[in-house]
Amino acid sequence: MDLDFKEQLERERKKVEDVFDFKNWKIGRGTYGHVYKAKKKDGLDTREFALKQIEGSGLSTSACREIALLRELKHPNVITLLKVFLSHHDRKVWLLFEFAEHDLWHIIKHHRSSKQTKRFDCPRSMVKSLLYQILAGIHYLHCNWILHRDLKPANILVMGEGFERGRVKIGDMGFSRLFNCPLRPLADLDPVVVTFWYRSPELLLGARHYTKAIDIWAIGCIFSELLTYEPIFHCKQEDIKTNNPYHQDQLDRIFNVMGYPMEKDWEDIKKMPEYNNFAKDFKKSNYQNCSLAKYMEKHKIRSDSREFVLLTKLLIMDPLKRITTQQAMDDIYFKEDPKPTEDAFECFKDIPYPKRECIPEEESDHDKEAHKNQQHMHHQQQQHQLHQPPDKRMRMNPTGPQQQANQPMNLMNQKQNDSNFNPQVHFNLHKIFKIINIKYAQNNNQRMFYNRNQSSNNLNQPHIHPDMMAQNQMQNQHQHPNQQHQQNHHQIGQQKNR
Repeated sequence: MDLDFKEQLERERKKVEDVFDFKNWKIGRGTYGHVYKAKKKDGLDTREFALKQIEGSGLSTSACREIALLRELKHPNVITLLKVFLSHHDRKVWLLFEFAEHDLWHIIKHHRSSKQTKRFDCPRSMVKSLLYQILAGIHYLHCNWILHRDLKPANILVMGEGFERGRVKIGDMGFSRLFNCPLRPLADLDPVVVTFWYRSPELLLGARHYTKAIDIWAIGCIFSELLTYEPIFHCKQEDIKTNNPYHQDQLDRIFNVMGYPMEKDWEDIKKMPEYNNFAKDFKKSNYQNCSLAKYMEKHKIRSDSREFVLLTKLLIMDPLKRITTQQAMDDIYFKEDPKPTEDAFECFKDIPYPKRECIPEEESDHDKEAHKNQQHMHHQQQQHQLHQPPDKRMRMNPTGPQQQANQPMNLMNQKQNDSNFNPQVHFNLHKIFKIINIKYAQNNNQRMFYNRNQSSNNLNQPHIHPDMMAQNQMQNQHQHPNQQHQQNHHQIGQQKNR
């Protein structure tokens, strides 16, 4: 690039620190970056924004996914990406979003503490409005053949006072993927997805070809948490960092709530890659008295209520029998009064939930642990690229049982039949993800070819890193002559013995 043009471009490019004031306003810290509350320095725009700084230097794969998706998507219940700032001097990437004052994690936490003091419960009309908006946002993604793959209360944002008061915004699209025609099985690209407590049984049993049913299961978990203020499948997290999707403790927690999965209810369970481990570790007799109805009755949710009936349709073991977002939105639960509203806080004159608090800039123990988790996950992804498991297929149908018989064979026909499908959005996203996947496959093939050549050339030689070899040569040059003579004499003696 021409040096003068580069310097001119650098002078003309707006820097995020020149446009926004966000120092000492950090409001969140995740595995993939920091989040700051920001305001424009010129004072002309009084709105508040959210600035997400991507962890590390340069554009990561997660950042590329999130930017590529959010640039093409537009829906009232999906977070809006306003601008992307690239900082060349320190290779930082900043994403500018609309600011949401609340999220479901903090709302549920507030009610959990209020439950102990018996101050007030979460109004049922608010729960209904929150759930309906979540379903509407995920329905928009699914209509455009996008899986979110990381639904949890912390990623469900809710707008505070203002024009969009009480509006749900689905955020954190870093794990999202197109699922209609991937170049490789989704399990190869990301072996472990969805936060632990919200991971569906088919993922825990190693399903390699999964569908939008994994998002439906996560929505069911969030719905239960809104009703009871407790994570329904809470379990220990010692093995959350593992690359192996199978986890005995998490499955045990699911069966303690839902009961043991019967083969007549889940026909494809025997086709799961981890079925042998499942059959060895679990016995039907241990879960005879377990059911979702008994669990919810402990939290004062009757089994004949409308919310319980909808919950049972969302939390079905067999992914083929799990209902779709459209079927859930058409459920009678949303037809009865009080009906869902665009403002989830309509039942409150003043929003009773605390606003976001700024956290110190210095790294806490939680931040350090999150940073370690990120490095560990990155290392596991590199190891997984070098050792890909063989393909294992299973019967999967993205629609529910009522639509299975009438499902069109042509994907484009199915897309055109849905009014929410946007062909231009799907075409642009398909091109972007195809380029990313092709580059991913090329890099992996080059790495495997290099490893095979290295192993064949050095079959009978121990592997020595080039840096270590150079270091040994430097040490040999500075050795004392007597030491070199002793080493040579020792090597000659070993050759004679052989």
